[in-house]
Amino acid sequence: MRQRVIAVVGATATGKTALAIEVARRLACGSEAVNADSRQVYRYMDIGTAKPTAAEREALPHRLIDVVDPDEAFSLGRWLELAKAALDEVWEKGRVPIVVGGTGQYVWALLEGWRVPQVPPQETLRREMEARPPEELLAELRGIDPESQEYIQPNNVRRVIRALEVYHATGKPLSHWRTKDAPRFESLVIGLRTAREALYERIDARVDSMMAGGFPEEVRGLVDRGYGCDLPSMSGIGYRELCSHLGGEMSLDEAVARTKTGTHRLARHQNAWFKAGDERIRWIEANEGAAEEAGRAVESWLSEETK
Repeated sequence: MRQRVIAVVGATATGKTALAIEVARRLACGSEAVNADSRQVYRYMDIGTAKPTAAEREALPHRLIDVVDPDEAFSLGRWLELAKAALDEVWEKGRVPIVVGGTGQYVWALLEGWRVPQVPPQETLRREMEARPPEELLAELRGIDPESQEYIQPNNVRRVIRALEVYHATGKPLSHWRTKDAPRFESLVIGLRTAREALYERIDARVDSMMAGGFPEEVRGLVDRGYGCDLPSMSGIGYRELCSHLGGEMSLDEAVARTKTGTHRLARHQNAWFKAGDERIRWIEANEGAAEEAGRAVESWLSEETK
């Protein structure tokens, strides 16, 4: 029998962490969470990324939080490597891992077995290729990877160079990396949802709580540590607005308003990854009965798996 994984997904502010804790309490074998939020991997960025509190982490141990400093590079490929290792460690303890987060690319890459090359930009190689005629680069790519003509347009020089870069680094064409491996585990995906207006109210209340809880001071502290506002990690919603506020470009009230609007937009983007009609997801309304319904879904799934 394959190993098992539970995933709790949905838009920001729907209550994924709280639900994961309740689900874990119903698992007799125990559980640990594997973070699937692309912002919670950064150290010192706690309030603005809505990391689980100390009490929540005590109730349910969380992995892949505080993995890198804000000035370190992080990618989907790196997360996948760490997530797979985390799953193995949780399984070795006889527990069921719960993947929790709203970064849809991370969640589906893990559950669907995406192949993701860990190839950072090779600046010297890129400069060499950029100096060559585009038609020469395209001919080289077609010779290495004939299938590339199906997904890379001849005039897209940037993608042609990236495909060659991946091949030179890994020895495998990009078409290899575009395929998927069969997952090593069975998964149950629980999705939390709520009506848009109610979700926006949740988001706005959370942003207000973050601001009152020291979010502006957190951003100021990051800048004082030497983490510039131009870092990719600081481009997250709330961080970039508060950076602009600290730089005198907008008032705090405007930064708060823009953070709320940006988070509304993020929620819509997350809902594009976790679609209401996706049959892979067991949808549950984010209300007081969510924990009980999720518990029943998990118990039913586990009983089916053991038959």
